[in-house]
Amino acid sequence: MRMKTKVLHEGYKPGNGEPRVLPIYQSTTYTYDSTEAIGELFDLTKAGHMYSRISNPTVQAVEEKIAALEGGVGALCTSSGQAATMISLMTLLKAGDHFISASTIYGGTVNLFAVTLKRFGIDCTFVDPTKPLETLSQYIKPNTKAVFGETIANPAMTILDIEKFATFAHQHHIPLIIDNTFATPILCRPIGFGADIVIHSTTKYMDGHAVQVGGVIVDSGTFDWTNGNFPEFTEPDNSYHGVIYTKDFKEAAYITKARVQLMRDIGAYPAAHTAFLLNLGLETLAVRMEKHCENALKVAEFLYASTEVQTVFYPGLKTDPNHKWMKKYTPAGASGVISFDISGGKDRAIKFMDGLELASNVVHVADIRTCVLHPASETHRQLNDEQLKEAGITPGLIRLSVGLEDVEDIIDDLKQAFEKSK
Repeated sequence: MRMKTKVLHEGYKPGNGEPRVLPIYQSTTYTYDSTEAIGELFDLTKAGHMYSRISNPTVQAVEEKIAALEGGVGALCTSSGQAATMISLMTLLKAGDHFISASTIYGGTVNLFAVTLKRFGIDCTFVDPTKPLETLSQYIKPNTKAVFGETIANPAMTILDIEKFATFAHQHHIPLIIDNTFATPILCRPIGFGADIVIHSTTKYMDGHAVQVGGVIVDSGTFDWTNGNFPEFTEPDNSYHGVIYTKDFKEAAYITKARVQLMRDIGAYPAAHTAFLLNLGLETLAVRMEKHCENALKVAEFLYASTEVQTVFYPGLKTDPNHKWMKKYTPAGASGVISFDISGGKDRAIKFMDGLELASNVVHVADIRTCVLHPASETHRQLNDEQLKEAGITPGLIRLSVGLEDVEDIIDDLKQAFEKSK
């Protein structure tokens, strides 16, 4: 099946006389005929649901759909994008370990990596993703266990050279984790470019309607966990009766460990109703992304021609330095998010946003409705000046998430707000 068909038909396949639409299994609990049957679940020798902190039939259908969209062997839904990021790394890392991240990533992720994980004894080095391989390799340490990056950086709107980062990671026998939130599998499938693990904040385009908070982790099933760097995958897990993940689950070793070890202990699993709402969003993802990209390109062209704007950051523009990477990694479009530097800096940026009438000033992005945000004073306000610079954020930078309204109405709203802010 092609992508526009997959979003509708993967994950849930009703049998004869069964509901056409994915049902909501609103239950924490599942009954079995014998003690032995439940014991087999806990031994991980039989498939099934034991408790909705770990799995649920509605959520499982959505996991299978997203795994199919990304081309992975399995997926694990989480209660937020941040939870997906944390669990994706904690499945690999322990106190005393180190990982590397591109510096041009979401501010909340920077804080998770630089502050919270550091409290767990896990160290992160942020690198300029445009540096050549030999320079990146200088940041590798004996205890480095992963490399992390975003397909389309939030809010810098730079596109990561995924193949280069995959080569970098694999040269050192460690996995590459890619946050594919802004691109979605409709625009980019990072596994095809060498990524080993793909994560999303499903709160964004996958949902698309601002009705659920969630995340997901997708396992490519291609990384060799037996290379000697990850003994916790090849040695018995005493918390699960001596299970050896690479032996017992083979290509699904990583995603199984994430579920039965990390999700079991942390419990950041979404509710069935949340997954049901996410699935509704996924069903229209392909057609929505096509329109988001179309509208955003027209808005980006308007902003590029405007004397009110210093710089526009949108890889869809032929003049953008990331356009060559867009043609390689997201040839169908650069998503619906634009960042631009307004003339007049921070004070004018705030006046401009307060003057918008159609677009909403919200702490959200990638919605069917147009919205704006000022990263330096809102989502990224916890970063210092140096971190803001590394993330590509200037005082006058505005993140504009272009919705599905008539594009001329969006542009008219921008015009009147420019006038008000003078």
